[in-house]
Parts: sequence; structure tokens; C-alpha cells
Amino acid sequence: MNAIFTRTSTRKFTPEKVDSKYIIKILRAAMAAPSACNQQPWEFYVTDDPEINARLSQVTPYAGPAKNAPVVIVPCYRTNDLIVPEMVNIDMAICAENILLEAEELGLGAVMLGISPFEDRMNDVAEILKLPENFRPFTIIPIGYPASKHPQEDRYEPSRVHTL
Repeated sequence: MNAIFTRTSTRKFTPEKVDSKYIIKILRAAMAAPSACNQQPWEFYVTDDPEINARLSQVTPYAGPAKNAPVVIVPCYRTNDLIVPEMVNIDMAICAENILLEAEELGLGAVMLGISPFEDRMNDVAEILKLPENFRPFTIIPIGYPASKHPQEDRYEPSRVHTL
């Protein structure tokens, strides 16, 4: 599990394309995530279209990394047929973390750009991607080869561990 201890947020990418076999591996990792009552609420939109990526990069003040990313994955969730709809954001967060970890494992970089629960951002992304009404975007994840790499800081803080 080195990816947990080496992954950092990548916001600048080289222009090198990402092989589709890597995207499939990343999506397999995403869909391997646990979910409440195994509801698997996810749907994924994948784009390498520079125009779409540029539009996604304008959705929030922090979405700039999407503009020059070779590929962007937008994990979405269904709003219908959910067993435990109250748990969908947790399900999607775990799914997104799997995307970030698998990208790291493959030598790629990625960053999670917040969309949910901000309705204006979610609506803008839904419009750009022409999502069906029962799909809601959760986050934007630009992926590519990192333009530079820096070490992850050690965030372990023993004072936050409480033993009973």
C-alpha cells in the first residue's frame, strides 16, 4: 500500500496522453470501493476533450487543473434506485479515493476537485456533461503524468489517537 504514503495532489501535468488501459484500471479500482448495502451508486464520465476539460476547469475557482489534464474523470451518482441514499456521499468519497490511489500506483498524478454538495457547481457540471436528470456529479478528478513530484508530508499525529 505504498500509494497511501506516496500520493500527493497533482495539479500540473505533462501533455502525454494516458493509455486507455490505465483508465480502465482506475475505473476498476473505483468500482471496487465498498458502498452502503452494496448500492454502488456510481457512474463515470471520462473526457479527454480539451474543450470539455476547459469548461470543467471554470466550474470553481479551484478547478483550474482540469484545463490541461490529459484526461478528466467525473464520478457521478444515481439518485434513483438507491437503498440508502443518505450514504451516497460517503460511498462516492471512498470511490474517489480509490481513483486517486490507483492513479498513484500506476505512476500517474491526480487531484480531487470539490463539486458536491454545492448545487451551483453540481448544476454547472451536469450541464457541461449533459447528465441525465437522475445523475448528480460528485467531484472532478484530472489525471495525467505529473509535471513534477514532491514527497508526501507525514501527517501522523499521535495526540489525535485516543485509546480506551
